[in-house]
Order: sequence, then structure tokens, then C-alpha cells
Amino acid sequence: MTVMVDIRSVHKSFGSLEVLRGIDLQVHAGEVTVVLGPSGSGKSTLLRTVNHLEKADRGEIRVDGSLVGYRRAGDKLYELPERQVLRQRTRIGFVFQNFHLFPHLTVLDNVVEAPVSALKRPRREAEASARRLLARVGLADKAGAYPRQLSGGQQQRVAIARALALEPRLLLFDEPTSALDPELAGEVLDVVRDLADRGTTMIVVTHEIGFAREIADTVVFMADGRIVEQGPPQEVLGAPREERTRAFLSKVL
Repeated sequence: MTVMVDIRSVHKSFGSLEVLRGIDLQVHAGEVTVVLGPSGSGKSTLLRTVNHLEKADRGEIRVDGSLVGYRRAGDKLYELPERQVLRQRTRIGFVFQNFHLFPHLTVLDNVVEAPVSALKRPRREAEASARRLLARVGLADKAGAYPRQLSGGQQQRVAIARALALEPRLLLFDEPTSALDPELAGEVLDVVRDLADRGTTMIVVTHEIGFAREIADTVVFMADGRIVEQGPPQEVLGAPREERTRAFLSKVL
């Protein structure tokens, strides 16, 4: 199987706080990897290093075969100019927990913005694609609305459509339902479930254990900046080998 994401010996500290302590992880094309763990375990920081929103202190990350954020010359790594990093990010969709929509733009314009500005697509073409994506996430009738007129679940579905508009090779989700009540969370999880069924490569940080069991090809459990355990959901969630994993699941299940 093709390796879409290859994370090798990644370390990240904020001052004296070591947040990632040598992460090694591979994600195969078309698979869903769900990352679980207690608060402060490094889950969100790991996601942010994958698209270079945070720079790893050591180690390297490749997406679709390309080094993220750097180029290699001999034994040395050189950070890419910002415009090249931005170009790389167009291939890595990111859905945040708090939506991050532009409040002054309509739903349609939120989805159209990146393809037009980053990929230089003709506006008419980008609008047609945006309308198809809004229909796909169940919001065809909200194209002219503004974010403040939408529920939290609707806003998050717009954020997913916006990420998909760039036709990324990889989608990253950082706790996409944590700001939502259960009913609205269900709307968003339905969309993510559909993406999984379509073979979209995804890394999903979530606290929704039942959802992880349902959609994950691989479950990764993190604690204290390390991967403690990983494997198929039936193993990690159903019969965890590590005490840290068992203790965490006993609190959340």
C-alpha cells in the first residue's frame, strides 16, 4: 500500500515543555487513522506539524512522498519559503475544532476563497465546485448565508467543504466535534463517515470513541508526547495491551 504520511522521529518542544518525544507513524493512502489520548498528550501538536503550522524541532514528515516544510540538500534540511509551504498546504486539508470561517463572507465565498486565491482557479469553475461540495455536506440551501446565521454543526460542515475545495491528498481533523452538542456533532460525524467511505485519507483527532471504532483503520493512543499503542480499533479499543490505554478508556467509555 502507498504510504501517504510518513512521520519519523518527530520532536517538538515549547520552551522547556517537551510535547512530542520522537513520534514515528505511517498513514496509508485511503485509510483513516484516529488519534486518541488525554489532554496534553500532543495530539493537536502532532497534527499541526503535519502541515507545518508548527515546525518540528527534529525529525521529518513526508506527505505523498514530499518533505513538508523543508528541502534536503545532502545531510542538511533547509526550510522552504513561505509561499512554497502554502502551496504544500493546499494538498493537506485542515479542519479545526472552532471552524475558522471568515465571518464577513457568505458560505459560498468561504468555500470559493482558497481555490481562487491559492490555486488561481476561474471563479465560475470554483463556484460550481463549491456548490457541489455544499450539496455533498447537506448545505446546498445555505450558499448565501453568513456564518453567524448557521448552527455550529452547519459551520463545521462548511469548514469541511472548504477544506475539500482544494482537492487535498490528505485531510486532518482536530477534534471536529468538541465545540458541538451531541445532535450537531452527529451531523459532522456523518460527513466524516461519508469521506471515509469514499476512501479519503484522513488523520482524525477525536474523543468520540464509538466513532473511532466505526471509521478507523488504525487507532493511535498517545500519552505524554509518545505513541503508547497503535493498531486496528478492535485491538486498541477492544483489548488494549498497555495499562495507559486501559486506564484512559476506562474513564471515557
